[in-house]
Order: sequence, then C-alpha cells, then structure tokens
Amino acid sequence: MSQIVIPVILMSLIGLAAAIILSCASRILAVKEDKTFLALRAELPGANCGGCGFAGCDDYARALAADPTLSVNRCSVGGAKAAEALASALGREAGKADRVIAFVHCAGSPDKSKALFEYRDIASCKASKQLYGGHKVCAEGCLGLGDCTKVCAFNAISVKNGVAYVDKNLCTGCGQCVKACPNHLISLVPATGGVQVRCANHQKGAQSRKACTVSCIGCGICQKNCPTGAAVVTDNLCTVDPEKCIGCLVCTEKCPTGAISGVIRKKN
Repeated sequence: MSQIVIPVILMSLIGLAAAIILSCASRILAVKEDKTFLALRAELPGANCGGCGFAGCDDYARALAADPTLSVNRCSVGGAKAAEALASALGREAGKADRVIAFVHCAGSPDKSKALFEYRDIASCKASKQLYGGHKVCAEGCLGLGDCTKVCAFNAISVKNGVAYVDKNLCTGCGQCVKACPNHLISLVPATGGVQVRCANHQKGAQSRKACTVSCIGCGICQKNCPTGAAVVTDNLCTVDPEKCIGCLVCTEKCPTGAISGVIRKKN
C-alpha cells in the first residue's frame, strides 16, 4: 500500500512546490502595463483595420502613449467620439478631423466597358490582372471580382453590375480596400467634399473611348469651365482638387462622357 501512497504524496508535493514557484515568478517577472496605454486602448474600437497607419489598435495606443503629440484623429472607425476620448485620456484637445470614405474611380460596367476576353479563372482581381493586364480592354478599370469586398470588415463595399460600389453610410475610411485594389482605383476622399472623377484611364481620348464609353477623354472642357480651377487635366485624365472645389457641379454638366459623375455634395 505504501508503495502507492508515498509516490502520490511526493508527486503532490512536487506539484504544489512548482505551483508556488510559478506563482512567485509570474509576480516578479510580470511586465507592468502602462496605465496611459491601457486607458487609450480602452477607447479604441478593436477593429484592428490598420486604417490609422499602425498594425492595429494596440500599436496605435502604444504610439499615442509614447508620443502624446501624435494625432488622435487617426481612428476612422471610432470617429470623432474615439478622438475625443483619446484626447481626454491624454489631457488635450482632439482638434477637428474631416470624415473620409472610400471612392471608386471607375464606372465601367460591362455594358459600357469592353471585355478583352472571357475570364473563368480564380475570382480575384489580382489573378485577372496577371493575365494580359486584366480581362477588360481598359487595363486601368475596375475588374469587378471583389478583392476589395473581401477585405472590408464593415460590408461597406460590394460589386454591383461589374463595378465596386461603396456605401458611404457604412464606410469607415479604414483604407483596406484601397490597399487591396490591384489597379489602385480606390482612394479616400472627404465625405462632404466636392466632385470626384469616376475614371482612371490615362490613354488618349480615342483609345479610352473605344475601351469604355464613360471614360475621361482628356478633352479639357471641365478645366475650361471650372470657375475655381479645381478641375485640371493632366496626362489625359481629369482630377478635381477638393480644396478648390465649391460643388457648383459645372464640370459634371459639361463633361461629354459623364466621367465626372461621382458627386459628393458639400454641406451648406
């Protein structure tokens, strides 16, 4: 009997001793978390989308704790509420930050943009892009295979009629879709800012028009009629400066192809 009891007692004592040693070690070797970091991290949403420019909410909170002068307006998911809470934890003012959303610079749906070949491979824009630059004649247009939708954690972007579409009410401006698009068609724009061009084709007018009936042809009519100089044609493509745009919509009315049709009206 003793041959069984003694080993059991010894193992129990060894286990107890090990538990005591580990408990003491955990207290001695424990890394104390910065109270400022903990306070800041508690105010962040935990989306870990990377839209702030850091790897995640933890990294952003640590950066703020280490550098209190860093902007508290980087969290597009948390928005103004999170910015105010972060500023309060740091004992300073949040300042003003304009909300941004994603915008797709393409309107080339299948009925407007010609296909180069029928694509039947992996449902990925990146994969299609590796075959002759994509399955559309316009190599710079939306391929419509949803790489952007797969990375959006907020279901704000979807593919409608072959082109990516952003729901501005759901978009947080995290920027993940911007990174995912192989044609770099998506950018972050002010949610209440002027006008956007729904095209990214830099080919000359005749070539771009053959590829897509709603492409920018670089004719310069928008530039000639813009009262503030916001619309400028460079390398056969119009761009609109949101700082100069007053939302008069003259360029959208004058554009012969309707390429400047992505309107985001300014607030009065």
